[in-house]
Amino acid sequence: MRRATTLILGLIAALSSAPDARQNAAQVAIDNDDIGGVVTSSAGPEAGVWVIAETGDFQTRFAKIVVTDGRGRYLIPDLPNASYTLWVRGYGLADSAKVAGRRGTRVNLTAVAAANAAEASKIYPAIAWFAMIHLPTPGELEKVEGGMNRYLAILKNGACVGCHQLGNAYTRTIPKELGTFASSHEAWVRRLQSGQAGAQMTALAAAHMGGLPYKYLAEWSDRIAAGAVPTFTPPRPTGIERNIVVTVRDWMNPKVYVHDLTGTDWRNPTVNGYGLIYGAPELSTDDYPILDPVKNVATTFKVPIRDADAPVPGPPLQPSPVWGDERIWTSQTVSHNPIMDEHARVWFTARVRSPNNTPDFCKSGSDHPSAKLFPLATSARQLSVYDPKTKKYTFVDTCFSTQHLRFAEDANDTLWTSNDRADDIGEAVGWLNTKTFDATGDAARSQGWTALVLDTNGNGRRDDYVEWNQLVDPSKDKRIRADFYAVMPNPADGSIWGAYRLYPQRPAQKGALVRLNPGPNPPATAIAEIYNVPLPGFGIRGADIDRNGVVWSSLASGHLGQFDRRRCKGPLNGPKATGDHCPEGWTFHKYPGPGFPELPDFSAESSYYTFVDQQNTSGLGANTPISTGNLYDGVHALVNGRFVTLRLPYPIGLYAKGFEGRIDDRNAGWKGRGLWVPSGDRTPWLFETGKGTRPLVVHFQVRPDPLAK
Repeated sequence: MRRATTLILGLIAALSSAPDARQNAAQVAIDNDDIGGVVTSSAGPEAGVWVIAETGDFQTRFAKIVVTDGRGRYLIPDLPNASYTLWVRGYGLADSAKVAGRRGTRVNLTAVAAANAAEASKIYPAIAWFAMIHLPTPGELEKVEGGMNRYLAILKNGACVGCHQLGNAYTRTIPKELGTFASSHEAWVRRLQSGQAGAQMTALAAAHMGGLPYKYLAEWSDRIAAGAVPTFTPPRPTGIERNIVVTVRDWMNPKVYVHDLTGTDWRNPTVNGYGLIYGAPELSTDDYPILDPVKNVATTFKVPIRDADAPVPGPPLQPSPVWGDERIWTSQTVSHNPIMDEHARVWFTARVRSPNNTPDFCKSGSDHPSAKLFPLATSARQLSVYDPKTKKYTFVDTCFSTQHLRFAEDANDTLWTSNDRADDIGEAVGWLNTKTFDATGDAARSQGWTALVLDTNGNGRRDDYVEWNQLVDPSKDKRIRADFYAVMPNPADGSIWGAYRLYPQRPAQKGALVRLNPGPNPPATAIAEIYNVPLPGFGIRGADIDRNGVVWSSLASGHLGQFDRRRCKGPLNGPKATGDHCPEGWTFHKYPGPGFPELPDFSAESSYYTFVDQQNTSGLGANTPISTGNLYDGVHALVNGRFVTLRLPYPIGLYAKGFEGRIDDRNAGWKGRGLWVPSGDRTPWLFETGKGTRPLVVHFQVRPDPLAK
C-alpha cells in the first residue's frame, strides 16, 4: 500500500510540475538576446545546477554557462546571434538531453537524476578522484629527502599537478593506446616516459620521489577500474557562486598550449577595454595566439628569434599515446608570460637569443653597475615587446633570466621580472626601465639586476657580504641563494616581493617570501629580507600582493597563505633575521575540497598561482585574493573570509597557471568587468572533449543575482 501511495504521489508531482515550471519561467524576464527558463526534475525545481548554451557558428568555440537560482530559474544573457544547443549539468544529475534554443525565447529544461554514484561522479572535479590516492608510509618516505611534505609538494603544485590535472577521466585511467603490460605498475612506469616531458616526469618520480608514485598511482587506477568512486560529494553552487556567468572560447590548435594571457594593464585595468587578448605559448610554439572576444575570432602572429641556433624542445622519451613519436613542441622563444602596458603594448618574458650568446656588458670585467657587483655569464630567457598598432616585435636582450613580470607604479614604468632557476644564473632579480628603453632603445643602459643580500649586520645599508654557503660574519651582510618565482611590486611602499618556491632539486629548501628594497640607487642600495613559510604551510608557488602590502600565496599544504609584514614583532634585519623570525606574520586559509585517506583534514587542492584583484575587476571586491583551483576546473576567491569557487563545468578539465581581470567599461556594471582565465596545462587533450580540444579562454563574470541581465 505504501508503494502504491508513493507512485500516486509521484504521478501527482510530475503532472503538476509542468504548470509550475511554466509559471516560474514566465517570471524570468528576458530580452531579445537572452534565453531563460526553469530547470525541473521529478524532484521539482533544481537549484544550483548549470545551464549550458553552446554554438558552433563562430570561428572559436563559444559557450555561455549560468547557474540556476533557488527556484530552478535561469537566465543566459547577451548571447550573440547564433543557433544554440542547451542542456543541464549538475551534481547529483546525469547530463540532460540537449535541446535547441533561440535568443529571445524561454526554454524549460528537464533534469535527470543520476542513476547511481558512478554516474553522478563522472562530472565531479578532479580533486574528488585525486584525493583517493593513498600516500606512502613513514618507512617508505625514508628514501625521500624532506619526507611527506616534500613528497606532497612535488606531487601537487611543485611538479605533477604543476603541469596538468591529476584525477580527471584521462589521468585516472590507463589509455589503451599506451599498450599492454603485465601490471598497472609497469603501465605507469611507461606512461610517465611518454612525450617530450617524459624525461622530466621520470626523473621526478624515480629519483626525487623514490619511485613511490608508480606504486600508488597504479593502486589508485586499479581501484577505480574496479569500480571505486569518490567518497567526497561536491556541494552545488550556493550564494555568490550562483551569480556567475561563464563564457568559453578557444584558440590555437590541439597540439599546443598557452601558459598565460594578458589583455590589460594591471595598474589600470581599463586599458584595452573590449580589446584583443594575447597569449604566451611557452615550449609549444612560436606562433603566439590572439583572441578577439567581440568577434569570436582567434588568430596568431609568428614571433622571430635573433639566433637561429637557439635550442628547441627535445624529442619524446617514449611515444605518446596521443601523438606518437611526433615532436609537437617546437618553440625556440619559450615565452612564459605576457603583460600589457599603459599603451596596450604586450611585453613577454621570451627568449630572443641563444642562452650562450650573452653580451659582454653582463659579464665579469664590464663597467655596467650591476655587472660590477654581480656579473652574469648566461641567461635562459630575456624580454621582448610587441606593439599591436605597428605590428613591431622588439628584442630586449637581458643579462638576467626572466619568467614572470610585473610593472611597478613608478615614474620609470619599471618592469620587474622573476627568474625561477635552480642554479646560479637564477639568483639575480632583474628590472627594465621601460621609459629609458623607449627613449633610447639601449637595453644595456635600461636594465639592472641585483643579488639578494640580507642586511645581516643590521646597519640599515648594503655592505660587503659573505656568500650563501659561508658562515655568518657579524660585521658583514650575507647573500642568500634564492630567486623569485612570482614577482610583486608593492604599491604601498615600493618594495619588490618574490616567492621563493620549493624546488624538487633542492630538498633542504623550505620555500619563502623575499622582500627586496631597491633603495635610491640599485643595485648598490638593494637590501633583501626573507620570511620562510612556517608549518602547517609548505610548498609555496605563485603569489601576489594587495594594495596594503599583504602577500597572498598558493601553498602545496592546501592553503592560501597570507603574510603581513606589519605583524612581525622582532627585528626585520640583523643576524637573527634569517627566515624564521616572523611566524606571527603568517595566516593560513584552507582551500576547499577533501584530503587524502591518510590526511583527511588536509585539502588536496593543488593551487598553482594566486592573483590579487586589487582593482575589483571581478566584482568580488577590491583586494580580493583569487587562487587557481587547479583540481576544481576554476578559481577560488577568498571573499569575507570564505572561499567562493568559480568552476567551469564544461568542458571539464580547466587548469590555469595564471589569469588577470579587466574592466571593459566602468559604467556597464557587472557586464563591463570580469576575469580572463586561460587553460594553462600542457595537455589540452585531457579535457573531457579529448583529442582535438584546443586551449580555452574562459571569462568569469559575477552579476548581482542569478537572473540579472
